[in-house]
Amino acid sequence: MDARQKLRVRYAPSPTGYLHVGGARTALYNFLLARRTGGQFILRFEDTDRQRHDEAAVGKIIADLRWLGIEWDEGPDVGGPYGPYRQSERLDTYAPVIRRLLEEGKAYYAFETEQELAALRQQAMAAKRAFRYPRPEKFPTAEQAEAARQAGRPVVVRFCCPSRNVTVHDLAFGEVTMPATEMEDFVIQKDDGFPTFYLANVVDDEAMKISLVMRGQEFLGQTWRQVLLREALGFPEPQYAHLPLIMDMQGRKLSKRDGDVEVHAFRVAGYLPEALANFIALLGWGPGGDREKLTRTEMIELFSIERIGRTNAKFDRAKLLAFNTDAVAAATPDRLLAALKDYLSLNQTSIPTGDEELLRRLLVANAGFRTFADIPAKCNVLFVADDAFEYEPEAVKKVLQKDDARGLAVLAELRGQLAGCPWTAGDLEALLKAYCEKSGLGMGKVAQPVRVAVTGGMISPPIFDTLTILGKEKALARIDRCLAAFKGK
Repeated sequence: MDARQKLRVRYAPSPTGYLHVGGARTALYNFLLARRTGGQFILRFEDTDRQRHDEAAVGKIIADLRWLGIEWDEGPDVGGPYGPYRQSERLDTYAPVIRRLLEEGKAYYAFETEQELAALRQQAMAAKRAFRYPRPEKFPTAEQAEAARQAGRPVVVRFCCPSRNVTVHDLAFGEVTMPATEMEDFVIQKDDGFPTFYLANVVDDEAMKISLVMRGQEFLGQTWRQVLLREALGFPEPQYAHLPLIMDMQGRKLSKRDGDVEVHAFRVAGYLPEALANFIALLGWGPGGDREKLTRTEMIELFSIERIGRTNAKFDRAKLLAFNTDAVAAATPDRLLAALKDYLSLNQTSIPTGDEELLRRLLVANAGFRTFADIPAKCNVLFVADDAFEYEPEAVKKVLQKDDARGLAVLAELRGQLAGCPWTAGDLEALLKAYCEKSGLGMGKVAQPVRVAVTGGMISPPIFDTLTILGKEKALARIDRCLAAFKGK
C-alpha cells in the first residue's frame, strides 16, 4: 500500500445493539489509518435489515464510539458531501442500480416461497450434492414479478454469478480465491424492497469514494459477491484489508451473545476508554519493538496495515485489567474525576454524585484501584443509613469475637476517646497510634474493630479516610450500634 495515499475509509455497522469490541477494533483501525494518511474516516449505518434493526442502537453505537475517542469526518450526525449516511435513507440510490442490472440481464426476479426453497434444499441433500439456486432458463418479466407479488408471493431480485473463480486481493491475508462451484446466484433485493447488504454496500462505497475497505475476517468469505457486483456495474475495486478474528482465551470466537464483550459493558464496569482503546488496538496489530502502552497520538503515528497479523487475536481480560490499572495510576486527578462522574452516571450507587470535593476525596482514598467499580464496592456503605447495612458474620467472628471478644473490648475502650477527638485524619491517626502504644497492640488489631463497626466488613478505604468521610456523628452512632448488637455474645 502506498503510504502517501490519502485514504477514504469507513466503518459501517448494522444497528442491532451496543458496539461489540470487534466492531470497535474495526472502527479504531479505520480511524487510525485515516488520521495516519491524512485521509477521511466515514461512519455509515447499514440498516437495511429491518427485521434485526434497532433504532435505539444508532445512538448507542455513536455514544460508544465517541466514548472511545473515535471521531469521524462524515456521518449521520455530522453530515458530509456524500450523505445520507444511513442506507434506509438511500433507497432511491439503489433502485436505479437494481433496475439497470435487471435490464442488462445481469439480475433477474425470483419468487419462490421459503417452503419451496426448503424443498429444493432437501432434494439436493437427498441427491448428496451441494445446493445451488437453480437459475431459470428464461428470466421472469417485470409483469410476471408483479403478478406474483399480487398473488402474495415473495418477490426478490437475484444476481447472475458468472461461472468462474473469483480472487480477492487482500492486504492482510493475500490472495483468497472463491471457486465457481461454491458460488450461487445471490439476492440483491429482498421481498420488502430493501437491498441486501451486498448491493447497498457496493453502491455506497462507490458513491462515497471509499478507497480501502477494512473489516473483520468474517466478511472475507463473502467479498467475492462485492467483487462481482463492482465488475457488473463498472465500479473500480477498492483495496481490501480483513482483520483476524478475536477469540476468547479458550479459542472460541467472541460473540455478541456475550454481553460483557460490548464496549458499553466495559464502560459500565468502570474501565477507562483510553485503556480499552489501547488494549483493543493490539488485538491483531503490533507497533513493533515490544511496545504496548500507547497514547492515541502514538497509535496514529505507528499504525500500518503491514503490521496486522493473520493469526487470531486472544481477548485476555487479565491483561485488559492490568492496562486499566496502569492507566488509572497514570491519569491526572481531573481525568479521574471526569471518568468517575461518567461511571456513576451509568450505575446505581449510594455515592452522592454532585459533590466534586467528596468525589476527589474518594479517588485519593481509593488510590491503587483497578476499575471505578472498586470505589463503590468499598465506599457505598459510607453513604447508606446507619442501620441499613448488615455485619458480615466472618468479620464479626474474626475481628470482634475472636480471643474472648478482644476486638469488642478495644472498640468499647476507643469509643469514648473517639468522642472527644477532633475529627481530622491527623488527630484520629494520633489517637489510634497512642492507643496502640499504650495497649501494645498493632494497628491492625485496633483499626479493624473500628472498620467492622462502621462498615460491617473488613474492607474499606484506609481507616482515617473512612472515618473522616463518614463523619463523627455517623461513625459514633455505628460504633454504638455494633456494641449493642454484639456485646456479651
